[in-house]
Amino acid sequence: MGHGTGETERMHALDGVRGIAAVVVLLYHLTLMARPRLEETAGLWEWITQSPLRPLTAGSEAVLVFFVLSGLVVSIPALSGSFDWLRYYPSRLLRLYLPVIAAVLFAVALIVFVPRLPGAITPDSWLANRVASSISVSQVIEESSLLPQTYTIVNVLWSLRWEVMFSVLLPVFVVVGLATKRHRALAAVLAIALGVVGRVLDVDALVYLPTFFLGTMIAVNLRELRAWAARVSARGRGLVWAALAGASAVLLVASWLARPFAPAGSSLSAALWGLAGAGAAGLIIVAIGSPFAERMLSARLPRWLGRISFSLYLVHVPVLASVAFVLGDENWPLVAAIAIPASFAIAWLFHVAVETPSHRLARRAGTRVASQHDRVREPIAS
Repeated sequence: MGHGTGETERMHALDGVRGIAAVVVLLYHLTLMARPRLEETAGLWEWITQSPLRPLTAGSEAVLVFFVLSGLVVSIPALSGSFDWLRYYPSRLLRLYLPVIAAVLFAVALIVFVPRLPGAITPDSWLANRVASSISVSQVIEESSLLPQTYTIVNVLWSLRWEVMFSVLLPVFVVVGLATKRHRALAAVLAIALGVVGRVLDVDALVYLPTFFLGTMIAVNLRELRAWAARVSARGRGLVWAALAGASAVLLVASWLARPFAPAGSSLSAALWGLAGAGAAGLIIVAIGSPFAERMLSARLPRWLGRISFSLYLVHVPVLASVAFVLGDENWPLVAAIAIPASFAIAWLFHVAVETPSHRLARRAGTRVASQHDRVREPIAS
């Protein structure tokens, strides 16, 4: 979910994509909180999740959009001949870990000070099973490290674990991206196929790492993509962008739309879910190439949402859970009315107080490591 530099400075629409994706994740967790009550009304849960409305609450799929974005914006600077890898590693890891640790501590404070009584929520619900109601020091340390596979203090941290993995392996992604540049169509098909196999076999690495790679491929082929987009737009073929956006949105949520004939847990459903990464990449291409999409996504509100998106992503579940434990999940409309604006307000404060200073500190740390290395090398070189 990190921001890039250089080429991406001209792609303000990506901030809009990032902001909208963060809101979708928030709405997704709101529906999970409300699910016990939504299922009491015949057909309502299915109407929300298996209709064209699904992209509005497709949280797991929105995370794949984040992964493609990271693959793109983190790879672009690395493709520069002047890229400093010594500066990159400390800077990138601090940019990820400092907000994560702060988010865990924020969630811990809410768990400690806001009562989380089991009787306030529906037994065996998402809140009961996936969100911590008590904590231990070891759990705080583990989740802050981003080493576990599952998280309950801040349960979105599972995705940051993959962000760290991609960030560490960035040289491999860049090398493979450059090596496959002449065969980009085949490489993209193989990456998408790996995602499908990963879903069918339930191997997360085969799902998520190829999704990052699709973003790296967009970065490697950005000049060609821009040239193609300019030709399409010059010919007045707006329908091409509309078709690509529609097809990408369908791919993103295909497993949900197919639920009536491909039930959850079936191999066909898993295979369709594996196509979500391709849908995410398609939406990013539309955001970069379509003049209309670029104008919409570069508007003030989407870009503001993009600015606070990482902070919103980190703080919204602890806020939502705390309000739900106080009011009871049966009162989910009231929970939403309080938790949604509170999440945005706290995300903005978190962005100002934690995320922005973390970025400054990360840049300074990267510069210091690189300069110390240069000072060590100078006597050797002389």
